This record gives sequence, structure tokens and C-alpha cells, in this order.
Amino acid sequence: MTDVDQSLTLPKNLYLETTNRCNLRCKGCILYNGNWELDRDISFDELTMITDQLPDLEQIMLHGVGEPLLNPALPQMIRHLKNRNVYTLFNSNGILLDARWQYDLIDAGLDELRISLDAATPKGYRKIRNNSEFNRIVRNLRSFLNLQSSMHVNHPRLSLWFLGTEDNIFELPEFVHLANDIGIGDIYLQRLVYFQDSGGYGVAKSAKSLRNSDGAYLELIQKSHELATRLGIRFEASGLCKPGESIQSETGAESPWMKCYRPSTLMYVTANGNVLPCCIAPFSTIDFASIVLGNVFETPLEQIWRGPKYKTFREKLQSSQPPKCCRGCGILWSL
Repeated sequence: MTDVDQSLTLPKNLYLETTNRCNLRCKGCILYNGNWELDRDISFDELTMITDQLPDLEQIMLHGVGEPLLNPALPQMIRHLKNRNVYTLFNSNGILLDARWQYDLIDAGLDELRISLDAATPKGYRKIRNNSEFNRIVRNLRSFLNLQSSMHVNHPRLSLWFLGTEDNIFELPEFVHLANDIGIGDIYLQRLVYFQDSGGYGVAKSAKSLRNSDGAYLELIQKSHELATRLGIRFEASGLCKPGESIQSETGAESPWMKCYRPSTLMYVTANGNVLPCCIAPFSTIDFASIVLGNVFETPLEQIWRGPKYKTFREKLQSSQPPKCCRGCGILWSL
């Protein structure tokens, strides 16, 4: 084992799929094409077994592929993590966010809830999310904010997320207005991720991406950003950059994937226990086996983290021939 491997501390950030089951088949998600793994929920005991192996854990994302609200053990998991002072959040489509879930999430102490909406209208929602529950989600969010107000709490922090594609980007200004009308003060533009080694699926294709798009899209995003500022809404991108920057490739950078910090700072564990280098990896290559670095139900996390597969992955990431999932990626892709 090299000196670098020996000095590499265990991650303080963890993505854990509490379930990989979902009640949607969105056109931008790999579930639209079929999951890589068998449907499964993580149990409370499995969550504690996994997280107990990370003594310095600071933040956990209880999502990946799937809808976390389908796992009934979620409130118990959140309480356990908050007792450890771990910042806890997850993404949801919001369909199941009824009064019971609203109260349970507040009572459990959830820090942050990100609602992936991708549209400003029922028609736009059907086009991307392949579903007609848009109005129900908006009602759930209004109800949630009313409950927070009546309970005099400000957690979890609510935000709306918009996956930008050529099919929905023109709804972005209206999306800003929608957030303002509901009373949500944070919105995020998320870059489309698609397979680098095949034709893709649904809208997750190179042709639908805004990456390297023309000036019209950039101008639309800038106007939406200005609108959000006037309305007092924080408008950011899903990476370490501004919304307009997030859809542009790093054309001036040589081997931008070398800047990526994820395989050295965080870990992604699927509902089946497979350890992946990041949350983007399963969406960017059809070679799922190439991104599995171990399984937490078979091997302790520390052995996986310092093991040969992770070591090889990190070394390839610092070369001109990166792993398949990292081609076309870069530091601005953080979710």
C-alpha cells in the first residue's frame, strides 16, 4: 500500500440508497431504461452497520437511484443520524409527501429536503417525468410549508431542482415564479447526465443536453437568475459553479476529470451494498461492473476504501485514460 493510500482518511460524506425502488419512470433517469440491480430497501440495522464504520461522518445523502419515501424506516434512520450530529438530507419527487410524511420528517429532525420537479407546469412535468402528479406535488409543498409555520420550525430546508434539457429549459423562468408562489427560497439547475459509451435512453442523450449550448439558452438561464435575485430566491447550480457555467464543458481544461475529489472524499453505497465512486457514475456508463469497487455486506468499508479496486480507480482518474464513467466529466459535475 502506498503512502497516499495509508494517509487517505475515511470519507466524511456518504451517499446511501435507502431504496432503489421508485414510483416514477422519469425520462432522465436510468430507471427509465431498467435498474442495474434488484429492487431492495436498506434496513435500519444495515444503515447503522454501514454508518458505524465511518466515525467522522459529517453529512449523509439518503438517496441515489429510487424514491426514499418508499422506505418506511426512513424516520428512524434520520433520528439515529441526527443523534450523531450528522447533517442529513435526501432528494424526493414529492408525490408521497403527505401530511404524515411531513410531520415525520420534521419530527425526525431532517436537515434538508430537495424536491426534483424539472418543470413549471403539468404539461412540462408529463414530458420529462412521464407522470401527471404535478399539482399534487405542489399541494404537498404548500402544505409542508404551512405545517412548518404552524410548528414554528424551519427544518427541513426545502429546495426545488430542475434538470435542464432542450425539452424543458424554456420553462425555467416560470419555474422561478412557481418557487416564489409556493414560498420556496432555493432552486437549483441540474445538468443532464447521460451515458458516455452508448446512445442513452429517454431524454438522457447527448443531443438533449444543454452542454456547449448556444447563446439563447445561456441568455435564458441568466434572465432566470436575474429574476430569482429580484424575487429574493437563491438560484444555484448542482455543482461548484453558477447556473450558466454548469451547462458548459471545460473546453479550456486539459483532462478536467483529474480535478475530481469524489473518489478521495466521499462514498456511494447502493441499496444492494455495492460501493461506487460517486452518484454520477451509474448514470454515465453502461459498464456497471466497472464502477463497483466492493460490497459493504461482504467487506468492511475501510478495506474497500483502501483496497486495490479503489486504488486503481484513483490512479486511472489521474491519467489521460480515466475510468469510463469519468470521461466527459469534471469538477463542476458535483450533485
